[in-house]
Amino acid sequence: MTASSIHNIAQSLPVPGADVVLRYDRDPINEYNNPDLFPGMFPTLFPLGIGGFEDRRRFPAVSLEAHVEYLLDQSSREFRYHHFFSFVALNLIQRRKAHLHTTLWVSSNKFCDIAPMLLSASPTVLLDLADKLKNEKDKSDFSDEELNAFQLLNNVNIIAGKIPGSQASKTATRNQIRSYYGYFGLPHLFLTLNPSAVHSPVFQVMYGEDGVDLAQRYPYVVHPRSERACRVAKDPVAAADFFDFMYHTIFEYLFGWDFKTSKSTADGGIFGHLRAFFGCAE
Repeated sequence: MTASSIHNIAQSLPVPGADVVLRYDRDPINEYNNPDLFPGMFPTLFPLGIGGFEDRRRFPAVSLEAHVEYLLDQSSREFRYHHFFSFVALNLIQRRKAHLHTTLWVSSNKFCDIAPMLLSASPTVLLDLADKLKNEKDKSDFSDEELNAFQLLNNVNIIAGKIPGSQASKTATRNQIRSYYGYFGLPHLFLTLNPSAVHSPVFQVMYGEDGVDLAQRYPYVVHPRSERACRVAKDPVAAADFFDFMYHTIFEYLFGWDFKTSKSTADGGIFGHLRAFFGCAE
């Protein structure tokens, strides 16, 4: 079902607030190079049925991540306030990274034995093996094909170092930290930054509050804590922008780090001149 047909159904409904009937099929809709996908899923965000991702008629071409970031940074804020759009878009980006960067690793001395088994493994055999493992069946109940597939689980590792949040990405981060230790030596300072968006007047301005004067030494926030916490939950994009702003501000003005040149400034900071630092976000 196209986005334009969904829009036509919505326009033909005479009663405000009436349900929109959406048809479905047994086969899932293709999520690659389908500019009608998001306008069809979110007709209130794309009321004209256009403006979807990866439209080949758009020149120059815009990547999915860049387009999502643009929509979330719009001043109208309909996209960032939507309850599901950001989750669906980020899930789609994460899935694509998994499709693109996931690889299989086998030790070289076992490759000649593992490669034929890997090529002969069928989806049916893997599903049957998964079902038996789920029900804790004994290995004596496995067929020869299932035993070969089970052996693959012990000898084939999945490498997903470029996928954020994966175990392989955490291992890659730890390896980078060890490399820093080897080149720069052990760090002299361990620092945890935890800026609170709920209590910060800077976040209130990023959220859209006009009554906060940041020119004052101690800006006053009128709204109670409960309302400020609701603002953080309502606008997670502003909260992420606030964290990024505070991180760059602290390192630039407190520690004297120049992000453009990736080195310490001439005057340095409160700890002198930084030679290097390594930071990661939870």
